[in-house]
Parts: sequence; structure tokens; C-alpha cells
Amino acid sequence: MLKKLGRHPIVLKVLGNALAYYLWLVRRTSTLTMEPANFYEEYASEQPFVLAMWHGQHFMVPFARPKDWPCSVMISRSNDGEINAIAASKLGIGLIRASGSQRQDQIAKRGGVRGFVAALRALKQGTTMGMTADVPKGPARKAGMGIVQLAKHSGRPLLPIAIATSRHYDFNSWDKASLNLPFSKIGLVFGEPIPVPEDASEADLEMYRLKLENAMNEVTDKAYAIAKG
Repeated sequence: MLKKLGRHPIVLKVLGNALAYYLWLVRRTSTLTMEPANFYEEYASEQPFVLAMWHGQHFMVPFARPKDWPCSVMISRSNDGEINAIAASKLGIGLIRASGSQRQDQIAKRGGVRGFVAALRALKQGTTMGMTADVPKGPARKAGMGIVQLAKHSGRPLLPIAIATSRHYDFNSWDKASLNLPFSKIGLVFGEPIPVPEDASEADLEMYRLKLENAMNEVTDKAYAIAKG
């Protein structure tokens, strides 16, 4: 009965709105340091991007978006995804409801193909597309190939991003999820954009996947160093 109640649309909406207001509270009570400090000015002409973030480290990412940069995110159709989707929408982010999978037979069920097409359309229209690079359920912080394929077929560069807070609660979950806490120092780090050629071979794609994975780990480490520093 409790499980059924937790799936009720009204309950999910309440939780999603509560999450949005909570994250807003974290941002308003914290100080943010961005690296590079002039990223928005320097790269404004290069948008839209395929924004790459890690699972479980994504909660504060909506606050990294300049108001004049349209941005959408791909979020799963699970109950947890519904809560995240409501919160993201409340914080001004567009939505595409789909997710990837390690299993080929699950991709269609989770809306992966439809989501991929919708993401291509959004990028073509000038909207930056945010995605978690690692595929549920694990391994954590191992970039999947889907986000690299999206960069290849859209012609838009991958952009590694990480945002961390000095105060946080870490969950014992597959994605090493971290809940940001108020009254923190925030570190926001962008990596160098990574273009993926449209004629990239399978071997090339694996090279770009590893390049993205390494860049994401690097920006994550930097974000935590800034927050803790």
C-alpha cells in the first residue's frame, strides 16, 4: 500500500516541487565559484552543447544555466525520474522523458530511441541537451556510448560539467548519489568542449567515450576541490 501511494501522481508532484524549492534554498544560501570564470562569455557562440554530467551528481546543474541559454534534460520515466523531472521543470529546464540501458532489449521499453530523436531535434533547434553520461544501473562514472553517438549525429560538441558543494550527504547507491546541503561553498567546473566528427568510426567513438569519461572525472575532482578549498 505504501509502495502504491509512493507512485501516486499527487505524491510525486509534491515531492518534485519540494525538491525544487530545496535546491533553490541550497543555491540561495551558498556561494558559487565557477571555472573557467569567463566560460559563458567565451563559449556563448558555440552553443548548443551536449551537456554531460554524472548520475547522482546532477541535482544542482540547473543553476549552471545562464537564463538566455535554452536547455533541456533527458530524464527517465521511472518514479524517481518523475520527481527529478518535476523539479527540473520548476527550475526552468525543458524535458525529454527517456533513458538508456546496458541491455539492448530494454532501450525501446525505456524510450531510448524516441528520446534520442527528440534530443537531436532539440539540439538542431538550438537547445543545449543535458544527459547523464553513465547508464543505469552502473557501473557508476563509466561513460556510455549513447551520449557520444548523440554528439556525433547532432554535430554538437560534448561538454563535461560538474557541480559540487562543500556540505553534502552521500548515499550508498549504485550512482554514488550526493545530496547537496545548504550553507555550502559550490564549485562549478566546465571542461573543454569535445567535438565528435560525423564520420567517426567505432574505434574513434570508443576513443571519444574514454576522453569524455576522463574529462568528467577531472572536472568532478576539480569541482570538489573548489568546494572543499
